[in-house]
Amino acid sequence: MREAAPASADELAETVRRAAEDGLRVKTVGTGHSFTAIAATDGLLIRPELLTGIRRIDRDEMTVTVESGTPLKRLNMALAREGLSLTNMGDIMEQTVAGAVSTGTHGTGRDSASIAAQIRSLELVTADGSLLTCSEKENPDVFAAARIGLGALGVISAVTFAVEPVFLLTAREEPMSFDRVTSEFDALHTENEHFEFYWFPHTGNCNTKRNNRSAGPAAPPGRVSAWIDDELLSNGIFQVACSLGRVVPRTIPTIAKLSSRALSARTYTDIPYKVYTSPRRVRFVEMEYAVPREAAVAALREVKAMIERSPLKISFPVEVRTAPADDITLSTASGRETAYIAVHLYKGTPYRGYFTAVERIMTAHGGRPHWGKVHTRDAAYLAEVYPRFGEFTALRDRLDPDRVFGNDYLRRVLGD
Repeated sequence: MREAAPASADELAETVRRAAEDGLRVKTVGTGHSFTAIAATDGLLIRPELLTGIRRIDRDEMTVTVESGTPLKRLNMALAREGLSLTNMGDIMEQTVAGAVSTGTHGTGRDSASIAAQIRSLELVTADGSLLTCSEKENPDVFAAARIGLGALGVISAVTFAVEPVFLLTAREEPMSFDRVTSEFDALHTENEHFEFYWFPHTGNCNTKRNNRSAGPAAPPGRVSAWIDDELLSNGIFQVACSLGRVVPRTIPTIAKLSSRALSARTYTDIPYKVYTSPRRVRFVEMEYAVPREAAVAALREVKAMIERSPLKISFPVEVRTAPADDITLSTASGRETAYIAVHLYKGTPYRGYFTAVERIMTAHGGRPHWGKVHTRDAAYLAEVYPRFGEFTALRDRLDPDRVFGNDYLRRVLGD
């Protein structure tokens, strides 16, 4: 396997062109956050660490154009210094821009969708080394698909996002019972711009988070209380609990009951990326499915019932988020209002039994797996749950007929 680290779009295009001429397959790797082999290759591996930084900010159009290898954390901080912000984002910001959009990274939102849905244009290096600019007006068929392109259509060299003046969000975190959250789910979704919750298996307890825009003033968490909640409890003690649970699984239900009661209610106000994102230092394996929003409560209740009647011992909370419908060909929210149900297990814990049982429930509801997280679905299944699946594969045939950007993962999920 070869590696390359081009420092410009032109260098990237030349690198791809030469690899194709040499008969090498090409993949780009970001920060390795995905749980699948979506970026694996036996040919040329492109590392984008030199393709970083903001190219330009257009305050008339309210857009920012950023190099594809820029970490989201760096982008968020740079935008904040300019008094700007993305509208929505996921809860982790270690990924590169291209890695995040290509796999469909999302947060939670009633009206605002994934990071990819905030793209206004992108620059794509195709299999013959051409540099293609895509937007709603320029190559719109490519734009419709390449915003979440799985690395199958080309290598993204730059992305232009819509931005807005930086604003404040008030976050309200509050424990709530499983029965109350599920019975009031529709109302909680409707009444809040961003609503999510975590259910602790083996308990009837949840932790909820509601983020809504605020006129201020800013009131971030105190340094000590933030350290206690975000570092000591959510990372330090949770790490110890997960390690103990992996060695002695029978302790997990007791630990879960204690963990679910450890976090107290809190309210704080800050700029968006400091509210949306949080440190995640406990290593895990994750599977996430997108189901129609109206099926979320039924699917979650089935997961709870499955765990209760099984010998499984689950140390990680189950996460539930939402997204509005979007128009991206292979977005997990393409064409339908969506709820995301994510299950995790501590790294090193056998996960197949749990994930297989959850996947069976999700697929019964027409679930779409997150492209960067563990799943076993193939092209035949995915063609059934994505009405525009054939549109994507036809575009791939046109842009990459020789499968320069192919690998085993894409062969499974997109077919030959």
